[in-house]
Amino acid sequence: MAEHRSGLHRNRIHRALSRPNLLMGADRELVLITGLAAVILIFVVLTPYSVLFGIGVWIAIVGLLRQMAKSDPLMRQAYLRHISYKPYYRATTSPWRRY
Repeated sequence: MAEHRSGLHRNRIHRALSRPNLLMGADRELVLITGLAAVILIFVVLTPYSVLFGIGVWIAIVGLLRQMAKSDPLMRQAYLRHISYKPYYRATTSPWRRY
């Protein structure tokens, strides 16, 4: 067997496999959902003011989402996991244990 100089075997990890899935610098799903909401607003009201308002709101929200992704690209997933936790966990060995 060929021995490496460092003694450790190195595996390359492609950047696309470890990078978060972002669109326009923000979380992909949130950008698409806000874009869909803006388009629905534009086509339901169908006035020039609704077009300007929908585009302006979408640009503002994407800017906030970009700041959020810059802080932590996985913040949405972490928050969804956080709200699924119970507010208090009893100090027992099993949730099915009788008291």
